Amino acid sequence: MFRMPDPLAQITGPTTKDLRAIESEEPLLSAELDVLDAQIRLISTKHPGDLDWRRLRRAEAALTRTATQHVSRTRTGRRPVAVAA
Repeated sequence: MFRMPDPLAQITGPTTKDLRAIESEEPLLSAELDVLDAQIRLISTKHPGDLDWRRLRRAEAALTRTATQHVSRTRTGRRPVAVAA
């Protein structure tokens, strides 16, 4: 009797290194979502106020800090020194 090979048998899950890389990107993804949320608030409000614009600026600044930390961490393999907000 002929058996068809199982195509899923060759698929393996992520390695420990892959999981670490994904985990290291979590703060960056979270900061990007904060910017997206602030942008959605701006476009869904008829008359955005000063607080809405401030929320967007703060989210963008946090994203810039987080991206800088992520790049420095991935290039050196170390955690960067904390930066005051």
